[in-house]
Amino acid sequence: MYKKILVAYDGSDGAHKALEAGINLAKIHQAELYALSVEEKLPRFAGTLDEVKEEKELANQHHGKLLGAARAKAQEAGLELKTIMRAGHPAKTIVQVAKEGKFDLLLVGHTGLSAVWAAFLGTTAEKVSRHAPCSVLIVR
Repeated sequence: MYKKILVAYDGSDGAHKALEAGINLAKIHQAELYALSVEEKLPRFAGTLDEVKEEKELANQHHGKLLGAARAKAQEAGLELKTIMRAGHPAKTIVQVAKEGKFDLLLVGHTGLSAVWAAFLGTTAEKVSRHAPCSVLIVR
């Protein structure tokens, strides 16, 4: 039923649970499994171009480590996990990647790293579920 599965992965507890569910579903459906990490906070405005580049490199390293850990977890389960790193607004970027990649299923954690603000602003999971081009599984 599912051939291509995308997991939104920010390193939070919810994202870990979504990754576990994604691994299990990929095994059951013999599907391709991808993890997406979104760099939400672009480099701050700095005095020089070199400072901006340094901030971007630090963000890339952080998200690279997150995706590396996710890839290792999938390998332990006998699966290949392909990774994607993008900069932008989390919900918008997740939906955009799901459309571009023609994914069949998108998994997101119920809460991410910004759980405190979610009560006031709405959660990424909620926004993604309203706008995604495919089925969405919100994992608790």
